[in-house]
Amino acid sequence: MLISRVLQAAALGALLALSACAFLPGEGPSGLDISLAEAARSEKLNSYLMVPLTAVTVSKINFFEPISFPSEFKTSLGGSHAMTIGVGDKLLINIWEPSQDGIFATAENKQTALKAIVDEEGMIYIPYAGRIRAAGRRVESLRQAIQDGLKGKAVEPQVQVLLEENTANTIVVVGDVASPGLLPVPLRGVRLMEAVAQAGGTRAPTYESVATVTRGKRSGTVRLDDVAASAQNNIWLAPGDNVLVLHQPRTYSAFGAVKRSGLTPFKSETLTLVEAVAQAGGLLDARADAGGVFLFRFESRELARWLVDVGSGGGTLSAMTTERVPVIYRLDFKSPDSFFLAQTFRMRDKDVLYVANHPTAELSKFLSTIVSPLLGVARSTAAMEE
Repeated sequence: MLISRVLQAAALGALLALSACAFLPGEGPSGLDISLAEAARSEKLNSYLMVPLTAVTVSKINFFEPISFPSEFKTSLGGSHAMTIGVGDKLLINIWEPSQDGIFATAENKQTALKAIVDEEGMIYIPYAGRIRAAGRRVESLRQAIQDGLKGKAVEPQVQVLLEENTANTIVVVGDVASPGLLPVPLRGVRLMEAVAQAGGTRAPTYESVATVTRGKRSGTVRLDDVAASAQNNIWLAPGDNVLVLHQPRTYSAFGAVKRSGLTPFKSETLTLVEAVAQAGGLLDARADAGGVFLFRFESRELARWLVDVGSGGGTLSAMTTERVPVIYRLDFKSPDSFFLAQTFRMRDKDVLYVANHPTAELSKFLSTIVSPLLGVARSTAAMEE
């Protein structure tokens, strides 16, 4: 009788525990849970896209070049441009006269060279012409102003203005570079990668370095390997720009039914999805749902729109107003093709990799944590009665 009561109690406890199995600690949602959530979401406002990885989508995603800087960063400078004179600039001014009786000519030389520094009021002084505003002017404009100021005083003056040291047109490059400091902006202009090179290059590998360009109240950040790979990210810099280079290794997060969850650094310049899974120790055989491998990432609105247009994105962009759209990529490792796709799909900085639990994993956990101990108690009691 006692054995029967114990077994009945164990069975009752197991049933009660089974009815409350939702309260058992879990390792995250299962693939089925995510699919059901996606189905329920389709009737509400879209807050993210669900995209199955295919050969077409992987190719597009890998080679898509996101825009890293605001549009105004791309229209400021480009190629040769007229340089503006500023306070502190050093000038060399040559004045010629055709007659040796001129005020600047001599018997030996019909030319005089004058050096001038733009003062704190933006002015320079030229004999017989007086004080002339230089700051804010281009070289040709200043040359013409000096020549006009000498008319009627010098004999048919011809003026040349050379910008010897342009301290007003500089950029600042600081951070994890070999030689931080001020860099002059040449007449032909300077691009971001050139500026980093002139500052001695980065101390860390380029794929582990990021550059933040600040212009006025706007700023943009880009990884230097993206600058090397895409010309549109190698922007022309403008005088007054500040460039901050920092060492920031790329990382991704892995959790769920993997052997080693947590934050993992990239160990090479490129990392594929299959390599990321391997670095996390692979899938847990007893718990992982091979059909529920998910990667969470923010994509540009342009790429997200393409995913929706080709029918790969589960949802629309109508309710998404931000430029960075949350996207969930799904891969089914139960399909042999998925292993080839995972070998080509490139991981990015701050990606989140999640491997869902198989639906039977919770039943296995219930049996091992609830039912087995109760049956153990019943067997112990039976042994004591004997």
